[in-house]
Order: sequence, then structure tokens, then C-alpha cells
Amino acid sequence: MKKPSSRIREEIARLQDQLKQAETREAERIGRIALKAGLGEIEIDEAELQAAFEETAKRFRGGKGRAAGKKDTGDGRAASGSSATQSPGTNAGGPGED
Repeated sequence: MKKPSSRIREEIARLQDQLKQAETREAERIGRIALKAGLGEIEIDEAELQAAFEETAKRFRGGKGRAAGKKDTGDGRAASGSSATQSPGTNAGGPGED
């Protein structure tokens, strides 16, 4: 049996509310992390900051929280000899990662 259009609209409204709540939780989480990292104190154009976030997202997509291509050491850390922090202006992707 097909759903009446009013019921579909109610379901869409409910799903849109769930989406809004999920986006709010995600934004608050990312915002807290960004503030802890000191991004709140940096004078940077919003478009430039978004581009940097997009580059960071590319590094972690498919790796379930770890940089793609890194091997798990078994203790929740990615196997690499580098520190997780970087100096301002350094290339986060490293050579050859575009």
C-alpha cells in the first residue's frame, strides 16, 4: 500500500529535523576541536579556512579517523614518525599528495 502524501511530508519534516540536530552536534564537536587547536585566535579568511578543512577531510576520508595509507600500530595510533602538530604555513599533505 502506498503512503499518502501527507504522511510522506510528515516523514520528510521529521528527517529534516533529525538532520539539523545531527549537523548541530557535528558542528559543535568540530568547533570545540578547532578552538582547542587554537584556530579561534587566527586571523584567516573564511574561504581559506574552509579550503584547509577540505584538504584535511580528504586526508581522513576512508581511513576511519586515521590518515589514509597509515597502518594502525595496535594501540589506536597511526604508525608514522611525524607529530600530529604542524607549524603554521606547512603543507599538511606533504609532497606528492594533491
